[in-house]
Amino acid sequence: MPAPPSSMSLLSRCCSSSPMPKHQTVDSKRQPIRRARLLLTRRATALYLLAGAAATAGRARAAEEVEGAGGEGVVGAIKSLFDPNEETKAGKVLPKAYLKAAREVVRTLRESLEEKDAAGDSAKFRRGADSAKVSIREFLGGWRGQQSVAKEESYVALEKAIRSLAEFYSKAGPFASLPGDVKNKILDDLNAAEAYL
Repeated sequence: MPAPPSSMSLLSRCCSSSPMPKHQTVDSKRQPIRRARLLLTRRATALYLLAGAAATAGRARAAEEVEGAGGEGVVGAIKSLFDPNEETKAGKVLPKAYLKAAREVVRTLRESLEEKDAAGDSAKFRRGADSAKVSIREFLGGWRGQQSVAKEESYVALEKAIRSLAEFYSKAGPFASLPGDVKNKILDDLNAAEAYL
């Protein structure tokens, strides 16, 4: 019969090979994976930044060459991106925010008027009318009375279209059907405004 193990050997075996709790085992397995992912992410980010810097340097060189030849190039495109103004079809320089708001009014109001002609889907017409109301409200809230745009042809034409619409509905009520002559006048004003945007 073998001799029973001594208490010291039992104690050392117990302490040296104590099993880790389950949560520690799982975390210890995940840590190398997390480190590897972090390392890969950092490397990918560094490569992305290096590639972007190289591309930017290449574009800048190309832009300098184009500018030397008399063109605008990439630098001109970058400048126009941060420029608060934009050139219109008519060649005028106006604020980008104004042009965006005015184009939105033209688009939504025209769609609303065209949906009114479409075969009887009143829910679709209401959605179009609501988006037109929102764009008109934003346009007037941001640009009514602004001296920088008040004398522009596009502003004057949009103001006429909005005024015609408001006058009709204030007299006939919010649910009245828009007659053809009023609708055509509004569409003409929208087309005139769009020509200057």
